[in-house]
Amino acid sequence: MSIDYKTLLSFGEAEEVINKSKFIGYAMPINSEQQALDFIEKIKKKHWNATHNVPVYLLGEKNEIQRYSDDGEPSGTAGIPILEMLKKEEIKNVVIVVTRYYGGIKLGTGGLVRAYTNAAKLAINEAKVVERVVNELFLIRIDYTLHGKVQNELVNGEYIIKETTYDDKVNIFVYCREELSNKFVSRITDVSNGKAAIEEKDTVYLTIYDGKAIDG
Repeated sequence: MSIDYKTLLSFGEAEEVINKSKFIGYAMPINSEQQALDFIEKIKKKHWNATHNVPVYLLGEKNEIQRYSDDGEPSGTAGIPILEMLKKEEIKNVVIVVTRYYGGIKLGTGGLVRAYTNAAKLAINEAKVVERVVNELFLIRIDYTLHGKVQNELVNGEYIIKETTYDDKVNIFVYCREELSNKFVSRITDVSNGKAAIEEKDTVYLTIYDGKAIDG
């Protein structure tokens, strides 16, 4: 069974300077390991003269693929903290690269951990965290006389209307979260007095940002 998860909406970039060292965070959603590798290579070419380019990526519904490197920084001060932050925040299918230009002042172990993690978080904020939520797509076919009643139930319920088409019946395509599908069918059956034809058409992921679906 598919599960809900958090990922990023788009590419994000952010920069900060700490004790004269410049940290540039890059973040992007990915669907494959090759996309992660291509992104990392792109950033490394862009910042070929940087002191460090620290790559991290996390892929799979159950974090099946986890990769990181400290890229020359002291062990455990760069890649691992970013990876652990992603896992703690439950953000998946994402690649991060934090570029550092050394400014001449050592930050110490704790300082490096904070700097790399914060640069990654700033980039993530720019990329925007979204939820990918499993939904069932249903088709409801009803008589025109039931349209208002069923529409009202849908609008006031925990559902998302994709579209409505009209022929000899009213056809309403509705997204419903997977765990609510049985309740959904029961409610529409009750509201229509058993006159609605309800058909499950597909199972999809919807992207939810700030409580609203931005696809589908």
